Amino acid sequence: QVHLVESGGGLVQAGGSLRLSCAASESRFSVTAMGWYRQAPGKQRDLVARITTAGTTNYADSVKDRFTISRDNAKNTVYLQMNSLKPEDTAVYYCNAQAGPYGGWGQGTQVTVSS
Repeated sequence: QVHLVESGGGLVQAGGSLRLSCAASESRFSVTAMGWYRQAPGKQRDLVARITTAGTTNYADSVKDRFTISRDNAKNTVYLQMNSLKPEDTAVYYCNAQAGPYGGWGQGTQVTVSS
């Protein structure tokens, strides 16, 4: 299993910004796709953004033009820059990464956007 350590998150007012980071550690296989998911109370966990090793990205429609995913392949670290945050962005954000046949989830970080 891929071990992931997240940082960032917190409380911000609507219209504000936050940056999430997630570092993956896996010694046997190269880390390939990395992404961010979020889960609001009582809802399922949904994809927010995803990025491949080559830098190909895809985003949920609800965050396009506001969130930017990026990665540092040398550090196996993925970032999520969140701008123009809205109260509906409030959720626990989880990092996900794939490495060979293995995958893993971060512990989750709370993002709360106040109106």
